Amino acid sequence: MPSPSSDRVSYRHLCASSQCGCGMSRRDWLRIAALGGAAAVPLLRAGDARAQAFKGDDVPVRIGYLPITDATPLLVAHARQLFEAEGLRTEKPRLFRSWAQIVEAFIAGQVNVVHLLSPTTLFVRYGSKFPAKVVAWNHINGSALTVANGIGSVAELGGKTVAIPFWYSIHNIVLQQLLRAQGLTPVSRPRSAALGPREVNLVVLPPAEMVSALAARSVAGYIVAEPFNAAAENLQAGKVLRFVGDVWKNHACCLVTLAERDTVERPEWAQRVTSAIVRAQLWTRNNQLETAKLLASTGEGKYTPHGLPVLSKVLAASDYASYERSGVVRHADWAQRRIDFQPYPYPSYTEALVRALQTTQVEGDAAFLQRLDPAFAARDLVDDRFVKAALAQVGGLAAFGQPAGFTRTETIAV
Repeated sequence: MPSPSSDRVSYRHLCASSQCGCGMSRRDWLRIAALGGAAAVPLLRAGDARAQAFKGDDVPVRIGYLPITDATPLLVAHARQLFEAEGLRTEKPRLFRSWAQIVEAFIAGQVNVVHLLSPTTLFVRYGSKFPAKVVAWNHINGSALTVANGIGSVAELGGKTVAIPFWYSIHNIVLQQLLRAQGLTPVSRPRSAALGPREVNLVVLPPAEMVSALAARSVAGYIVAEPFNAAAENLQAGKVLRFVGDVWKNHACCLVTLAERDTVERPEWAQRVTSAIVRAQLWTRNNQLETAKLLASTGEGKYTPHGLPVLSKVLAASDYASYERSGVVRHADWAQRRIDFQPYPYPSYTEALVRALQTTQVEGDAAFLQRLDPAFAARDLVDDRFVKAALAQVGGLAAFGQPAGFTRTETIAV
């Protein structure tokens, strides 16, 4: 079995290469924050020019992704030629090193189908004012809070440092909810700063560096998407303390996002893209181990740098029942998977997401959040006509193990 030290070398190598599943650094955040107003004009013009270069629905599908399990439906749709089955042309998916790079490429039209962190879609549309539209959820659950082996509860994180992938992430939202429920205060300070016994310092760290940081004890834990939690477990560098899906039931982490111009000017193209992704999600639910093999570094497409043992632990998680028995999973009656796939973007989730962000500590100017009406955001950010049509083609929400109907009540239990 590889040692934590060897893992530290390999995961740091990922961040230095083109195969990084990175979070958002302070530099990345400043780049995205600068995309509003005049700074975005050159990128917007480039995007418009690329869009106008194609007639009608002839524009090829150009996927932008980070190599994390959040990207699974996009990559499965490409690998299984589901876009072609819908009559679309595709290019090889483009792997990005950071969220900042993928957002910039999306605005500039270099890629036209992306997955973005659900809170980041709010920032892109209302903070940066780029007309992006969410057309479907990419997946549900698939994240966890992983801590050093000696930590037995959230309360024991007092006085310690915990890493998050980005301020505008479901991970930051849920972590702060967990901390406050234990009487702990989230803060953002230099790592050298002294902490009170009831304070927890939050630092932004690329996911590919998290396992190494935990093994080196420079952080006491991290909350992030898979497969970085499974990687820490396989290397015995840490353990899962809570699954995010066991706090916010069937939450959406990443969302399928298109430019609004494509949903307005090319509605048939947008429909075909969404239909292919919905079919990819359904196939993935029923072919978990095959999906892990497809995405692994040993797979034909070499979509991610991750090995099959780590990916299969997430996607084909036969050991999930052990977490229920140990008490890591507190809501076994929710009958969830470690990661699952369901495409419908429930309005209740977007509304709850806005309200949660309004009470979550984030870095930078978040004034737009305080002005944002949750019900308006649910109507304006999301265009669900394509996913509804795609669901009708495959048997509706029941095909994904969900109750019929397009409403639900959000369940959050810290």
